[in-house]
Amino acid sequence: MTRPEVKALTPAEEEAAIHTIMLAFAADPMARWCWPDPHAYVSTMPAFTRAFAGAGFGRGGAFYTEGHAGAALWLPPGTSPDDERMAELMEHAIPRPILSEALAVMEQMAACHPDDPHWYLPLIGVDPAHQNKGHGDALMRHVLEGCDAEHAAAYLESSNPRNIPFYRRHGFEPLTTIQVGSSPPIVPMLRKPR
Repeated sequence: MTRPEVKALTPAEEEAAIHTIMLAFAADPMARWCWPDPHAYVSTMPAFTRAFAGAGFGRGGAFYTEGHAGAALWLPPGTSPDDERMAELMEHAIPRPILSEALAVMEQMAACHPDDPHWYLPLIGVDPAHQNKGHGDALMRHVLEGCDAEHAAAYLESSNPRNIPFYRRHGFEPLTTIQVGSSPPIVPMLRKPR
């Protein structure tokens, strides 16, 4: 099997990448804990994706594979999510009984980020119709090869325990586990500079 080709997203392709991420996270434990109602998930996830990872668009951090089967939204060193917009979206759409827990999870995620410059991967996903065909591996390798050339660290949070072996294969190691109240576990993971 040939490795899927990875390309940088153009501004015209941002919406397609967001749709891919939305499909990929439709069964994600954390995303669906936050938005168990399908309508709330579908109506909120695009804006949340832009707030969480949209800073990668136009800064060399947004990539896709052929047919937009997979997408990865990285934030280069010195770039951060739009925390205010994320909190606003969460306060508007997350069910009230878990809102304080969800906001506490986000605070703990922010506290786990490395202090040294690093590439941050808020979101990577493959359309379920195209999973297990190498799209995720290709997307991950594409940026990690650049990290290695720069001797830069890479950091992410796994919101799905099933994905931890995938991230480990790419050199990421768990740092801790974040869980507040009824939330699913989030596992911050670091790939040290090479």
